[in-house]
Amino acid sequence: MIGKVTVLAAVVIAASTTIWAQVPGKPPVLGPNQWQVDGSHSSANFSVRHLMVSTVRGQLGPMSGTVEYDGKDVRTIKADVTIDVKAINTQNANRDNDLRGTEFFDTAKYPRITFKSKRVEPGTGAAFKLIGDLTIRNTTKEVALDVEAPAPVTKGMKGFVTGTTATTKIKRLEYGLRYNSMVEAGPVVGDEVTITIDIEIARPTPPGTAH
Repeated sequence: MIGKVTVLAAVVIAASTTIWAQVPGKPPVLGPNQWQVDGSHSSANFSVRHLMVSTVRGQLGPMSGTVEYDGKDVRTIKADVTIDVKAINTQNANRDNDLRGTEFFDTAKYPRITFKSKRVEPGTGAAFKLIGDLTIRNTTKEVALDVEAPAPVTKGMKGFVTGTTATTKIKRLEYGLRYNSMVEAGPVVGDEVTITIDIEIARPTPPGTAH
């Protein structure tokens, strides 16, 4: 009987540990210079020409991920960011459904866009280019983000924060976003897409301090 009780207790403890590990909202363990993307204060926006006469704008979806940054030198920055493109939003339900479909993002198969940086190229002042791999629909290509100088690290209500804005341009056809109907004036949807990232990152302790 004692043996059975011991085994049962072990099972309960193991199950409790597993459940605790899966509790949503549990703070991530961050390295000394690692920041968490604040999805509630970050956005991934895009714009593309329509019928060669106007511009359609929208949001690609919620952002998550981590950024390495010592809070001082932009050359220390490394980003690993994910965008949940299932939530793409252009304020038009029919268009959004088309964008989730097989001729565009095909979110049923490819629900996420990812960017992983590889290097930093310093620019004027504290502005810089962040070079990395952008993956859309399982197609990966190197892109360069033009990044503004990061805001000074600031103490907020829940810890330390900073942020910046980055932009890049891609050719959608290179990533398999192949919808390409034509009208007399030209393509219904332009090939060049401008992506603008407004990002805020946060950590509970100052950079350089292990969490």
